[in-house]
Amino acid sequence: MKKKPGDSISNKVYEYRVLARMSQKELAEKVGVSKQTIFVMEKGNYVPTLLLAYRIADFFNVDVNDIFTYEKGNDSNE
Repeated sequence: MKKKPGDSISNKVYEYRVLARMSQKELAEKVGVSKQTIFVMEKGNYVPTLLLAYRIADFFNVDVNDIFTYEKGNDSNE
């Protein structure tokens, strides 16, 4: 599948983590990634795999769509 210009995934990982009073390191350990992965994800510089997105949503006991949002880009052919 070809990525359309502007397609992106936004997330609320930071908000959920702060509300849970957790450090980036604590969340990383709970979902099986590095602290750096959580850091760049929160900054919007990393789109997680589907598996990681579901692990994070499961950890916070919410639907994956509550944390991650697909933002459709513009189709330049239209």
